[in-house]
Amino acid sequence: MNNVLIIAAREFRQITSMRSFWLTLLILPIALSLGPIAQRFLNDDGADRVIVIDRTGGGEARSIAQRLAADQDRELLQKLSRYVQRHKLERADPAAPWASHDRWYSDADVGQFLDSGGLDAALAKIARVKSSEAPDFKPPTADYAVIETPALATLPDAQLDAAVQRYLKPAGDKAKPVDYVLLIPREFGASPVVRLWARGEARPGFVAAIQDVLTRDLRSRFLQSQGLSPQAAQAATVIAPTLAVSSPPPGGGAREAMLVRSILPLAASYLLMMSLMLSGSWMLQGTVEERSNKLLETVLACVSPEELMYGKLLGTIAVGLSMIVAWVGCGIVAAYATHGVIADLIRPALEPLTSPGTIIALIYFFITGYVGVSVIFLAIGGMSDSMREAQGYLMPVLLAILMPITFLLQAIVAGRGGVLVEVLTWVPLWTPFAVLARLGIGIPTWEVIGSGLVLAAFTAMSLVLVGRLFRASLLAQGQRPNLRQVIARMRHGGYSAIG
Repeated sequence: MNNVLIIAAREFRQITSMRSFWLTLLILPIALSLGPIAQRFLNDDGADRVIVIDRTGGGEARSIAQRLAADQDRELLQKLSRYVQRHKLERADPAAPWASHDRWYSDADVGQFLDSGGLDAALAKIARVKSSEAPDFKPPTADYAVIETPALATLPDAQLDAAVQRYLKPAGDKAKPVDYVLLIPREFGASPVVRLWARGEARPGFVAAIQDVLTRDLRSRFLQSQGLSPQAAQAATVIAPTLAVSSPPPGGGAREAMLVRSILPLAASYLLMMSLMLSGSWMLQGTVEERSNKLLETVLACVSPEELMYGKLLGTIAVGLSMIVAWVGCGIVAAYATHGVIADLIRPALEPLTSPGTIIALIYFFITGYVGVSVIFLAIGGMSDSMREAQGYLMPVLLAILMPITFLLQAIVAGRGGVLVEVLTWVPLWTPFAVLARLGIGIPTWEVIGSGLVLAAFTAMSLVLVGRLFRASLLAQGQRPNLRQVIARMRHGGYSAIG
């Protein structure tokens, strides 16, 4: 055992001294630190600029501007309500609209919110009860901004096409383009036709808002033509139901909750795959270099082939687990020492760690799967005299491991099970990945126990067979074994199988 530990320590030091190890280790911390910064640059914070040319006298333009502003206030109220619901801040003002989460906010609710002081007054009340752990509320940016353009308003309709293009696609680099130009002609009412120019693909929400405002006006005019008073006609167009909406808090929906609970198991499965590929390739590279440089003969003069194999395997597992520990530590720091979207996502994802059964399953399948797959890389290193030769063995193995896992993870994220997921659960090569991924969406206890026993038997058999292959292949340099020879070495082992 002392020789095994010495070799494991040497393997650990050799791998961790590589630059590629440290670059790989720092990938996740860098991604977590740069994520919020990158999100700020990727988000389009500018409001779409809208020009409304109203030939009817200005009433339609005012109605459109009011509708866009009301929609923005409604979105603000909805975001604030979800924020209050997430952090349980309803006690700040139980009678306020943002403290109720059971309905779609009507124009009356928005008006009540604005009359009571709007966002500033609401945040002042929330600040009195908000804990220091709750992040500050970030209001959504405005979607649209209506701008005045007297130059366009006075142009004849026949000249608008050419003039509008200069606003949509201005010539100067510093000139800010307009996103939409809407023309409401003088004959609107007698004719329902209006024109809309867009700089790109028009947003469905913008088109729906414009259509709703103009449709209400057309209906009001029609009702007036049928004898209704203007007040009654206008009232008839704004009649709408009050929707009582029951929705779970953010992340609390069935699918949302399933996805959040699946983050940790899926991450464990993905990290297992990544760390195996990385540490396995480093171990493979070191073994091939030792063999090509004639160092193995010197090493084997001091230790047995079995001690060499187990030492390398233990050192590689230590490298992989140290990477996992560092990455998990960064994730915990991001969850509990920071605020923002990443922290809000990671915290509920760590809830599975409160279950002892889940913790035991995570640890067991992770470590057992690591050993079961690492011995394959060790066998390839023992049979290869050069990295080119090792790549010939490695590529089919990587494809055989990665392709089913890719389909497996996609199925789990989509919330689907199916025959493929069930089959992969019972095939030892993919069992650890399948079980880890399924822990979030639910897997029967008997499947966990049964597949765990199958994986244990497979790992034990792999250690025996690969041990024989590794021992028989160490000194067989210059001989690339075929499949029959590989099987023979696994069956018999020993140096007698080299020939």
